[in-house]
Amino acid sequence: MLMLAIEPVLKSFEDPDEVRIFEKGKFEIVNIGGMTIGRATYQPGWKWSLHVGPKVGASLCNVEHIGLVLSGCATAAMKDGIIHELRAGKLFYIPPGPPGHDSWVVGDEPYVSLHFLGASGYAAK
Repeated sequence: MLMLAIEPVLKSFEDPDEVRIFEKGKFEIVNIGGMTIGRATYQPGWKWSLHVGPKVGASLCNVEHIGLVLSGCATAAMKDGIIHELRAGKLFYIPPGPPGHDSWVVGDEPYVSLHFLGASGYAAK
């Protein structure tokens, strides 16, 4: 039986497959091993409903997320009024909408997170 060798694949967010740019932020996408992984980088003052929502035609984000915060702090503000802070080192799960959620950077440090679920549909029409 002939066996094909499968080689490891190495990729980097320094050379992403796609970059979605919006005011005060960007979302870089890397496709690897059948997964789509995203890296979100938001500057102080960034807010989803102001800087991403109008671009995708929505007032709240309806994407399901599983991720890891690398640095900074942001919120996941649910439609019911509950606000969760996402801080460096925290893993997070945000359920899909509707009703959806808003998000914004807290403080004066950029926020950076990795997204392991929901990256393919994030900030895309």
